[in-house]
Amino acid sequence: MMISSSVAIPSYCHQSFPPDDYLTSCCVVIIIITINRRVTPSKGRPHSVKPELIDFLYKRDYTGAIALLEFEEAVGDRRPALPLWLALCYFHNGQYDKAIEVYDTVILVDGGAPGGEPHPSTAASDKEEEAVKLWKACCLYGACEYEQCYQLADSIGDYGHDDQASSQLRTRLLLHAAHKLNDEAAMMKWHQRLTKGDSSASSPSSTHHQQQLTLAAIQYLRNHYQQATDIYKKLIVDNPDYKALNVYLALCYYKMDFYDVAAEMLQPYLVAHPTSVIANNLKACCHYQLYNGKAAEDVWKPLVEHSAQHGPRVYDHHDILRHNKVVFRNGDGALQVLPQLLDIIPEARLNLIIYHLRAPNGDPQEAFNLLKGVEPSQPREHILKAVVHAVVGQQQQGDGAGARESLQTAEQLFHLVGASASECDTIPGRQCMASCLYLRKQFEDALVYLKSIKAYFSADDDFNWNYGIACAAIGDYKEGQQALLSIHNPKYRSEFIYLSWLCRCLVLNGDPVSAWEVYTRQEPTSDTFNLLHIIANDCYKQGHFFIACKAFDVLERLDPDPEFWDAKRGSAVGVFQLVIAGMAPPEQLQEVVDLLRGTREHQIPQVEYIINRVFKKWAGDNGVYLE
Repeated sequence: MMISSSVAIPSYCHQSFPPDDYLTSCCVVIIIITINRRVTPSKGRPHSVKPELIDFLYKRDYTGAIALLEFEEAVGDRRPALPLWLALCYFHNGQYDKAIEVYDTVILVDGGAPGGEPHPSTAASDKEEEAVKLWKACCLYGACEYEQCYQLADSIGDYGHDDQASSQLRTRLLLHAAHKLNDEAAMMKWHQRLTKGDSSASSPSSTHHQQQLTLAAIQYLRNHYQQATDIYKKLIVDNPDYKALNVYLALCYYKMDFYDVAAEMLQPYLVAHPTSVIANNLKACCHYQLYNGKAAEDVWKPLVEHSAQHGPRVYDHHDILRHNKVVFRNGDGALQVLPQLLDIIPEARLNLIIYHLRAPNGDPQEAFNLLKGVEPSQPREHILKAVVHAVVGQQQQGDGAGARESLQTAEQLFHLVGASASECDTIPGRQCMASCLYLRKQFEDALVYLKSIKAYFSADDDFNWNYGIACAAIGDYKEGQQALLSIHNPKYRSEFIYLSWLCRCLVLNGDPVSAWEVYTRQEPTSDTFNLLHIIANDCYKQGHFFIACKAFDVLERLDPDPEFWDAKRGSAVGVFQLVIAGMAPPEQLQEVVDLLRGTREHQIPQVEYIINRVFKKWAGDNGVYLE
């Protein structure tokens, strides 16, 4: 981002994003309806023409199961509870709307089946109808219809001791729905009900595990990752065969920035399920954080190869992979993919904001508009909001109150993160504190934080921009020049702020010739005129009169301001003094004479007097030839 400075030259600051420029999206632990459900495959039918439903379910091939059931429905096969089997498969395949349609039909016509899990039956009674409604509520949760989910599940009577499994499923569902609705009172109610039911001596082992998984999921969703980790570790000790627990634990480690540990935790599950989208995606996210986007995409090779052999491209059916593919490729395809995922994957909105801030064709105002749909809950979200306000505030400079308000908001958000107990000693936290102090124009204090993290950003253009300008602003021009020359981004190197600060550092470090060369490489614009003005004045102040004379000569030609002639004449006399003192070569005096003769007509008498009565007289007395 770009931030104004208090020194004579306007200065900007580029805010580095969190270490992962784009935010990768991982799976989230939601309602645990069933765990380690065992289905025995059919045996003894290797040559069966028609596949069996049980085989599809054992393989968790719900797409195949749906195709079989839809075929049977079309030809009129009388499979018992066919609609409920179909709804079950729709649910597990993520086709929640279709599952809801089936359950609505069952409720109207046949009733449902008892049980805590979506297990088919066709007996009809009020209790069974409530079971079907509960399954429908699970589908509503999956479809992100949290309000409807809560209302439907809450309307179902408490099952009591007659069907404890269904009662606890309802409790788990209501707890998650209350969390999604940010209803703290309801969350407390159902959390207490859940823990009370879990402590019951009559609670079956499988139900206990489901309750614990739900509690861990809620801790995870509330960003209490260590508490969730403690629960998962206990469950893994008690249930070493439940490999999916390793995925949940890996998610927690990922969120706590232990990327290498998270990747290692995934291995037991990936050995058993090498084409798991969730596990492979999480491992790819770990590699993205540890290495780069290419290393992350390499993790997906088993998925891509499996997809090529068994059907459509894997990206076509998995939004999370489409999203992260954009991230791994540094925003490539962002405008085509991310807008479609804004209401599906939370990180999509954040990454689209980042894209508009970083991409050459990005629109910071659009980033600001997208930000209106974000309520920050994590440090990186506060950082992103601060960056957007800083960028927009600088773009609006000169517009008055709006710009000041945006910059004040950015300052407050940076301070919020940088001063927080959890972030104050982290790299992003120190970046935030430095940015806050930068906005306050307290450059010396900002450098305390920047120097503490300099070793981690020696090749980072954003950091070198901020560090270089802050050093120059407090007069450490040598360090400032070194940092600014370390910037490689062509866009940054062409900005007026960069050029003006670099030229100032060069001049004040005794290298005015390099500053002049920087100017001569620029195309003529209003910015180059201002740059020349800076070079001319700084050179004059530092006694580099030859370059000052050349600069004021160009300024005089572009603008007939009498001050430029006075400065040019003074610079010429300064060169003459340096030549007399032996501190400048006599050849410079000839160039100065040529520059003076190119002045405007009404100043010719003064020019001739200086040249003939002063310069040439001294030159003749000292054996120096002047034309």
